[in-house]
Amino acid sequence: MFAVIKTGGKQYRVAANDLLKIEKLEAKVGDIVEIGNVLAHGEGENVTFGAPFVDGALVTAEVVEQGKNRTVIAFKKRRRQNSRRKIGHRQLLTTVRIAEILLGGAKPSKKAAAKPEAKAEAKAEVAAEAKAETAPKEPKAKKEAKTEAAAGEEAKAAPLFKAPKGEPDDLTVIKGIGPVAAKDLAEQGIVTFAQLAKLSDKDVAKIDEHMPFSADQIKDWREQAKELAKK
Repeated sequence: MFAVIKTGGKQYRVAANDLLKIEKLEAKVGDIVEIGNVLAHGEGENVTFGAPFVDGALVTAEVVEQGKNRTVIAFKKRRRQNSRRKIGHRQLLTTVRIAEILLGGAKPSKKAAAKPEAKAEAKAEVAAEAKAETAPKEPKAKKEAKTEAAAGEEAKAAPLFKAPKGEPDDLTVIKGIGPVAAKDLAEQGIVTFAQLAKLSDKDVAKIDEHMPFSADQIKDWREQAKELAKK
């Protein structure tokens, strides 16, 4: 049996045990989620369509993973206006495994089991809140100073790579790297053609995860840098 469901503004054709990546759902790994927007269901040539949804139909799924999609870069430029705009976006995704397709108002047979870790975390949070209420309050000025110090430490976070000694190369020579992108790379320790040329696939994945550049983009820069490093 299969069903056509709607979630996150998209439609999916699913069957039991299918793995599916959908837009983020507020659930933990191992939870059972219910998707009530069933547009159609059927088996073979016998298909029932809803108007728009099928009454009493329900699809349940187990949350397997919470993650993100690859980075999508949106770059806009207007001619002769000196206007550029670059935006990176990583869509939050939830990977689920379809458990059951239920019809006629049937109830799901699987329920999310209460996790001991979750209970322990909840108890710890309650204890922490109680302790915070009974503890003497810090002066406002001292609290603000601590907040500023913590922000300063975050700003001084170590870069992803160690910059080599010597004069840096002009990375804007590489097609696709503008002044802003070159500055972002320099802040993470990438300042020469040789560095870009020697990036491993693992390094590319690290940059893709921590910076607003896609893996394909970085690999293209790497190939251009290999040619420039030979000169």
